[in-house]
Amino acid sequence: MPKISIKGAQMPESPIRKLVPFSEIAKKKGNKVYHLNIGQPDIKTPEVAMEAVKNIDITILEYSHSAGFESYRNKLSQFYKSTGLPINSEDIIISTGGSEALLFAMGSTMDQGDEIIIPEPFYANYNGFSTASGVTVVPVISSIDTGFSLPPIADFEKLITSKTKAILICNPGNPTGYLYSKEEMMQLADLVKKHDLFLIADEVYREFTYDGDVHYSVMNIPGLEENAIMIDSVSKRYSMCGARIGCIVSKNKELMATAMKFAQARLSPPTFAQVAAEAALDTPQSYFDEVISEYRERRDTLVTELNKIEGVKVANPKGAFYCIAELPIDNADTFAQWLLESFDFNGETVMVAPAAGFYSTPGIGLNQVRIAYVLKKEDLIKAVQILKEAIKVYNAK
Repeated sequence: MPKISIKGAQMPESPIRKLVPFSEIAKKKGNKVYHLNIGQPDIKTPEVAMEAVKNIDITILEYSHSAGFESYRNKLSQFYKSTGLPINSEDIIISTGGSEALLFAMGSTMDQGDEIIIPEPFYANYNGFSTASGVTVVPVISSIDTGFSLPPIADFEKLITSKTKAILICNPGNPTGYLYSKEEMMQLADLVKKHDLFLIADEVYREFTYDGDVHYSVMNIPGLEENAIMIDSVSKRYSMCGARIGCIVSKNKELMATAMKFAQARLSPPTFAQVAAEAALDTPQSYFDEVISEYRERRDTLVTELNKIEGVKVANPKGAFYCIAELPIDNADTFAQWLLESFDFNGETVMVAPAAGFYSTPGIGLNQVRIAYVLKKEDLIKAVQILKEAIKVYNAK
C-alpha cells in the first residue's frame, strides 16, 4: 500500500475542530451544545458587504490579479492610512484568508529546517503552517500568572541560532486575548534589528481592544520597514470568516516580490469574496462601536462567571475575543471529550478547546482550555454554569 508523507503524518490535528464528531453525537442525543470552542462570531456581517455580492453585475467569473483587485488594494490602503498605518497599495498582496498570508510569509522568509520563535500559547494553526513549510517552531513560554504578557527579551535571545529567521506574534492574541504594549513591541523591534530577523505580526484582531488600551501595529514602528510583516484578514473585523480574504503587508520590496511568486502559483484570491471585502470597507464606524461594546460586555460577563468557580484561574483578556482558563481537572482533552460524550445538565452541555493544542512544548497547558466569548451574554452565563456543574461531576468520578 502506498504510504503518506512524513510531513502529512506530522501535520497536527486542530484542537479546535477535532472534537466536532463528539459534538455531533451529543446533538444527535438531543443535547444542546454551547460552542465556546471556535472563534466564529455571531455578529451579523455588514449589510454593505452582502449587498455588494447580491447586486454584482458580471457575465464572466474571471481571475483577478494575483495580488488581488487593484481597486480593493487601493481602497484598503486608504483604510489603513485612516487608522494611522502608513501602508500603500504596493505594500499589499491579497490572500485567501490570513492563513494563506502566513504561508506566503513563511515560504518567503524561511527554508527547510529554519526556525521561527513564537510566544506560546499561540494560534494552533501556526504549528500546521510551520509543518507545511518545513519550518521548526521554537516556543518561548508566556504564563497565565502574568496574563500572558511578553516573555522577557532575554528568553527570546537565548533561543536565537543561525537557523532563526523570524519571530511571530499574534496581537491581540489568539488564544490568550493579550494585547502587546508599545513598549513590548519596541523591545521586539530592537531584538529583530539586532539579529537581522523578520518580525511577523498577525494583527487580525486589531480592532478588538478594551479598557482604553490602544493597539500598536508592527507597521507603526520606525526603522523596521525591512523587518516588519503584517498579516491581516476580514474574518473577524467584519464577521466574514467564510469569505476567506486576508492579506500580507510589508514595505520590504524583495519580500513582497517573493510573496508575489507564491501568489502567482495559486493564481488569484476568490472574486466574489474580494467584492464583499472591498464593499465592507464602507462599513460605518457605528458598526464597530456596537461590536466592541458587545464584546467588552461579553468578556466581563465570562470572566466574572468563571471567577465564581472554585479552583478556576483565568487571565483577563485585553483584546480579541478569547481567554485561557485553567481548570481544576487533570486533562482538558479528556474532560472536553467527556463533556460531549457523557455529560449534560438539563439537556445541555458545552464544547471547549483544550489548550494543550495551542502549545508546542509537550506537557504544557494540559489543564487549560481556550474559551471564545462569541455567544450572547445569557448563553455565556448558562455555559459557565454547565461548566461548573460538569467539573463537580467529573472530579467526583
